[in-house]
Amino acid sequence: MNSVLRISLRFVILVLTLSIVGFIMVGGFWYMWQNAQGQAPEISYTITAEKMEETALTSYLHLRYGRDVMGRAVRPNDHQEVTFVVDAGESVYSVAQNLKQMGLIEDPEIFRRVSQVMRADKDIQVGVYTLRPSMTVQEIILELRHGRVPTAIVTIPEGWRMEQIAELLEQEGVTSAAEFLRVANQPRTDYSFLTDRPEGSPMNLEGFLFPDTYQMPLNSPAENVVGVLLQNWDRRVSPELRAQAAEHGLTLYEIITLASIVEREAVLAEERTLIAGVFWNRLRIDMRLQADPTVSYAKGYSIEQGRWWPGMLMEEAETVNSPYNTYLHPGLPPGPICSPGLAAIKATIEPAETDYMFFRSKGDDGSHVFAVTYEEHLRNHELYGGR
Repeated sequence: MNSVLRISLRFVILVLTLSIVGFIMVGGFWYMWQNAQGQAPEISYTITAEKMEETALTSYLHLRYGRDVMGRAVRPNDHQEVTFVVDAGESVYSVAQNLKQMGLIEDPEIFRRVSQVMRADKDIQVGVYTLRPSMTVQEIILELRHGRVPTAIVTIPEGWRMEQIAELLEQEGVTSAAEFLRVANQPRTDYSFLTDRPEGSPMNLEGFLFPDTYQMPLNSPAENVVGVLLQNWDRRVSPELRAQAAEHGLTLYEIITLASIVEREAVLAEERTLIAGVFWNRLRIDMRLQADPTVSYAKGYSIEQGRWWPGMLMEEAETVNSPYNTYLHPGLPPGPICSPGLAAIKATIEPAETDYMFFRSKGDDGSHVFAVTYEEHLRNHELYGGR
């Protein structure tokens, strides 16, 4: 009896399997025939493995998601342009995830499957694109194959303030400096890393315009350019790194504020963690940071010197009246003084364990001399000259 039951079950499973395969095949051939009807009268097909795979994938998509799957848009009435970047070496999976994150598609899996049907999964081009949430999946894929816009290669250095970044972008023909600063000074909460500011902190994007080399469309809306910089920050500063930052008892915003000071102070890569260690030591005992770059930031643009980041004179430690002046005010300044790079952020989160409480420039290649006591610091001051 058991033997008969097993045979019967196997027979039923076999019939069901053959039925499903047959249904997919019939649906696929029907789709191909429908296609042929709309084209020239004389259409002949050569059945190949690729066409069989395409037919099966198309049938699967139609069965699972509906016949309009390629023609759906995530927000049909939203025609706001979004700058989208495809980096070298990115997989279709990565591209699909980024499209989802930016609200351009609803389902990364549908995008991947449709790109396979369109044979575009290995043909998406590196570059910068202008997309809209009103575009269908099919339109987005076609754009990523052929729709690159004229661009400029722009390198934003670590340690630049917003105004410098704005000027560079305008010089390269990417966007208006005034519009860029208008957007960068607007409060926003669409990224979690922008939502934990201490009370009284500025609501601008200083510190979060990630320094990197970008391929930017020419004559872009400032909103799109700022969006690309924030998206890159969100991708480059990993969840693991953010979790480590939280262990220090400061908000992520405060960590970036400290990292921006480390960025401006450290010239040599090997000194970053030491400088970060000194500042952490000072914060722990409520000792003022006394960081020259905070005074330079407060001074702003120097007409006399024709540049940002003018040097700090000794007397200015006491005369520059600003909440950013860490000679006058204890603790961290109200917000970042520049956009730090990833290395400075990591150094701030993973500082060197040191007893040093002081450092000063040697005045040569950007290196510093460190000291534990104030007496040692004074001797270093005498040894290496004035500030």
